[in-house]
Amino acid sequence: MSAHDAVTEAAPTDKRRWIALAIVMTAAFMDLVDATIVNIAIPSIERDLGASFGAIQWITAGYALAFAAGLITGGRLGDIYGRKRLFLAGTVGFTVASALCGLAANQEMLVGSRLLQGAAAAMMVPQVLSIVHVTFPAHERGKVFGMFGAIIGLGAVSGPLLGALLTQWNIAGLEWRPIFLINLPVGVAAVILGRRFITESKAPKALRLDLVGMVLVTGALLMLIYPLTRGRELGWPLWGHLMMAGSLVVFGALVAYEKYKTRKDGSPLVELSLFRVKSFAAGIAVQLTFGVVMGIFFLVWTLYMQIGLGWTPLHAGLTGVPFSIAVSTAAGLSVQKLVPRFGRKVLQAGALTMAAGILLYLFEAGRYGTGIHTWQMIPPLIVMGLGMGLIVAPLTDAVLSEVPREHAGSASGLINTTGQMGNALGLGLVSVVFFGTIDDERLARFPAETGAAFTDAFQNSLGWAAAVLGGIFLIMFALPAKPKQHLEGGDDTDGAEAAEGAGPSAAPEKEPALAS
Repeated sequence: MSAHDAVTEAAPTDKRRWIALAIVMTAAFMDLVDATIVNIAIPSIERDLGASFGAIQWITAGYALAFAAGLITGGRLGDIYGRKRLFLAGTVGFTVASALCGLAANQEMLVGSRLLQGAAAAMMVPQVLSIVHVTFPAHERGKVFGMFGAIIGLGAVSGPLLGALLTQWNIAGLEWRPIFLINLPVGVAAVILGRRFITESKAPKALRLDLVGMVLVTGALLMLIYPLTRGRELGWPLWGHLMMAGSLVVFGALVAYEKYKTRKDGSPLVELSLFRVKSFAAGIAVQLTFGVVMGIFFLVWTLYMQIGLGWTPLHAGLTGVPFSIAVSTAAGLSVQKLVPRFGRKVLQAGALTMAAGILLYLFEAGRYGTGIHTWQMIPPLIVMGLGMGLIVAPLTDAVLSEVPREHAGSASGLINTTGQMGNALGLGLVSVVFFGTIDDERLARFPAETGAAFTDAFQNSLGWAAAVLGGIFLIMFALPAKPKQHLEGGDDTDGAEAAEGAGPSAAPEKEPALAS
């Protein structure tokens, strides 16, 4: 592939690159909001469509599963066919799927549309920070990462709050449906502006699509997540346990095939050599386990507040504002001020701080029971938010600081996939750690006990989340002591300087992708 083939546009001017950043950050924000906006509207969806608990899990976990299953493929497709092209295609698909979700006539249509929405997001999201990396030189990425951390926090607050407002307002009698329909104007604007302002880039060498790898990775993820999600509803059948055990065999087959594919033509779907980079392998483990915590917490938190405590969607959404403000504040400080000085200790402090907030929340939920007030939740939520902010913003840089530039899409897809796979696992585990402690038959006879039952289930879930964060703290010892050293003179800086010296067409094709 020639330089001309690899890059179809010159690097954007200063003004254009900031417009491109706004476009891709808006798309990332749209995805982040969509991952959380649904949780707050779950009780309304349940009432309107008569959705079962199994369907509720699929409305959330189905999106995460389709997202996780397609991210590696989405990253590789961006390498082969162009990251701008895949970003625009994914954004179109996400917008269409959002319309289908908003028009869903029953729970089956909504679950199917959410699966489609997750698959489209898997094409869109891996390209976001790939495009950022193409557009911005190494010395500016600290600022961009800080902005991205703030976007994560803003997405965390905007999702529940926006979902609460749209559901509470019941616009045109549509109840929960505007939470999906609001994506339509945003998606259309992103496509129109993206075509004009985003720079195209591809991998520096020709790659081939690994169809066998796609089938294996998708099959392995489905075999692991599906039984977890449906297991409790179906009474934990034997075939579910066999499927989960079989997923390990399929993962093993994937590793063996990807080694063969590497020897054959150098175009594997999963670049296994990345796992020889210690920081990347450790970061993947952190992403996976942190995703589990997020998957468990946000769904059970919504169920606890709205069904257990009987709060309105708006009340529940406003309760989350202090948490999200804390995330945004800590995210910006961690990247720009703390990590350059203290390195991975910042991420470890985040894990311990978040665990402390969760344990404080667990204590207060038990102490105050169903009589708990919003103001009593604020202290643990702020502590949790500060801890999360110390993790989410610098983690991407720490994980990818030592990744070779030529494996852009593969690295981006892997880091996204593990986070989303963890999220889907967490949502699946809700069946075990939350619903598993609730006696459905007893609640059917004694509905007045719902609040106490949901409070107990919430406490049990928090205990599991705190334990997982303890594990994350230990795994973080394998991250680089100073994650951002590469920006001060490592390979990345050298590569950027070499690209700048080679002319405008070389810079985009040599830059690696980053993952959200």
